[in-house]
Amino acid sequence: MENEQDIQAVAKTISREGPAAPGARMFGWGMLGVLAAFLINNVLNIGYGVPGLSALFAGGAGASAYFTLLVYAAAIAIGIVYVTRTPGQSLRWDADKIHRFNVCFIRGCFWAVLFVGVVDAVIALMRIENLLGTFFGASMVTDLGRVQFVGPYIHIPLVILGFVVALFTRTLGFTWLALLIVTAELGIVISRFVFSYEQALMADLVRYWYAALFLFASAYTLYDEGHVRVDVLYASFGRTRKGFFNSIGTIALGMTTCWVILAIGFAGKQSIINSPVMNFEITQSGTTGLFVKYQMAAFLGIFAISMLIQFVSYFFESIADYRDEPGHREVVAVSH
Repeated sequence: MENEQDIQAVAKTISREGPAAPGARMFGWGMLGVLAAFLINNVLNIGYGVPGLSALFAGGAGASAYFTLLVYAAAIAIGIVYVTRTPGQSLRWDADKIHRFNVCFIRGCFWAVLFVGVVDAVIALMRIENLLGTFFGASMVTDLGRVQFVGPYIHIPLVILGFVVALFTRTLGFTWLALLIVTAELGIVISRFVFSYEQALMADLVRYWYAALFLFASAYTLYDEGHVRVDVLYASFGRTRKGFFNSIGTIALGMTTCWVILAIGFAGKQSIINSPVMNFEITQSGTTGLFVKYQMAAFLGIFAISMLIQFVSYFFESIADYRDEPGHREVVAVSH
């Protein structure tokens, strides 16, 4: 598992200048622009009632719907302008820049779930054992039993803290999160079979961290060629042919899958991601468990976003391989 220092070392070997590839670069940066516009539009639509593109195409949405169209146009235009202003920038340089941004984003997510998981577990345990009254007043004890208070006033600040910490750390945290999951599982075994004690929060914490580990680590696994390939012919291909098929597969399979998840998950207020997050949904265990179910729904969105960003980086690398450009990064791929 590479850490940030390894990534920086790889970046130093990549030449910033390279053969022009305006079409591929505009497509990739335009894709990121559309992603940014889509997420901005989701916030405007859910939080402020601004009609989306579907309302505009359906007609009768009013002039405010054109603001959404303007957001998309501006986001795409920024990508195009960036490409035209850096015509000699290499594909591998772009790919590395996008990957490093994604690493920082995922690192922030890992720190966020670490802080939220630990703090929420402590609050839940104190709530179950009626210890909150020892440290807090009656009104605060009541508030700590309501997800509508814990979510915005405890979880969100902890998420922000996680991203702040991520700016000053140089590790992705996969190994540490895996260790925490094992520790949490061990705690369940010991408390259940030694002390005959178990609470719903213990299993909730393990599921919470498991979901984060697998969904957040997927993008970096793609970078590290860690996903299993089931192929008959691919392993025998040369670098340029692999680059060709990887670029096609990235668009036809990878990016489209991410967009399907995003389109379904963020399709209005009642969608499978927006609805739980807006309502701070919790599990059926109620106050005996963690108040993190709504975040686990958001994990699906984070998975699709981080994977789409990584697929753009992978697309640039694949096109560079197809063109046999220098700076190819050797990795050990898993193939079956």
